[in-house]
Amino acid sequence: MIRKFVIGLSALMFAAGCTTFDPVTGERTPNRTANAAIIGAIGGAALGTLAGGDDRRNAAIGAGIGALAGAGIGAYMDNQEETLRQRLQNSGVTVTRVNDSQILLNFPAALTFEFDRSDISPGFQPTIAQVSAVLRDYPQTTVDVFGHTDAVGSDAYNQQLSERRAQTVAGIFSQNGIQNARLYTRGFGKTMPIADNSTDYGRAQNRRVEVFISALCQPGTQGCPRR
Repeated sequence: MIRKFVIGLSALMFAAGCTTFDPVTGERTPNRTANAAIIGAIGGAALGTLAGGDDRRNAAIGAGIGALAGAGIGAYMDNQEETLRQRLQNSGVTVTRVNDSQILLNFPAALTFEFDRSDISPGFQPTIAQVSAVLRDYPQTTVDVFGHTDAVGSDAYNQQLSERRAQTVAGIFSQNGIQNARLYTRGFGKTMPIADNSTDYGRAQNRRVEVFISALCQPGTQGCPRR
């Protein structure tokens, strides 16, 4: 059975950011201060972890998805990040480089879902199709889809809503040709806010779906996500 894992970095990553992006030059540079703060806050325990660990990695490799190794990991993810930035420019989806082997996409609910709904807004379909196309072009990755809500409503209701939203996005990826062995979904309800739930703006930020794209590589490879 695939072991479940809770990624606890989301709030920290959005609050501080892992890279900075110059809109004039188009260049991305590491935000070393932010990265140091993140690593210090979590003690390095979860950074880069592959949800599901070896069970999931083995299932993906068993499905015929090749594993990356060595210096090729960083280059592969660099190219994928650049492609995502180009295709998602002005879409409202943010692209964050977490580390050498992982990229984070943030789908704000204002773009993806109507209030209290879990079906994708028609206007977002072209954007998610673009993401799917990139994921098809870079198959040596796993795709973790995490749903989040604001604090309005009960814990149980928000948990279910976040799960449905994550499953909806993953389902569209699957329909667009992404192998199920690469996909993993989880809902976090209202437990991982990235903004103040006491304001309309903050609640809008907290309603989101996060997509972590992680390099699929052999255990023990330098830069490979850990168990």
